[in-house]
Amino acid sequence: QVQMVESGGGLVQAGGSLRLSCAASRRTFMTMGWFRQAPGKEREFVAAISYSGGTTIYADSVKGRFTISRDNAKNTVYLQMNSLKPEDTAVYYCAAGGTTPTYYSNNYGTWGQGTQVTVSS
Repeated sequence: QVQMVESGGGLVQAGGSLRLSCAASRRTFMTMGWFRQAPGKEREFVAAISYSGGTTIYADSVKGRFTISRDNAKNTVYLQMNSLKPEDTAVYYCAAGGTTPTYYSNNYGTWGQGTQVTVSS
């Protein structure tokens, strides 16, 4: 079972940037994605990327501000977050699963523990 470890979260002012990383314990020939969960809310999809990196999808709320990428040599997926807003505050989780990027969390079988992102106004 592959393990995923997120890093890069923290406190940032609105308009600022953060880059999240998620390192897998071994090569995963699968789609990797990012989800987030704010207090009192359900977990929601953020972005996903295919193994080749040729296909990426984003939630409408982050399009144009967030960029997902991956480095398969390092078994790592990244989420570059720019123009952050207070409503981006959440615990961010990376996940791996399937071959085609999808918005549905049930398609992802492996999850990290999460990293907190807090955006102050």
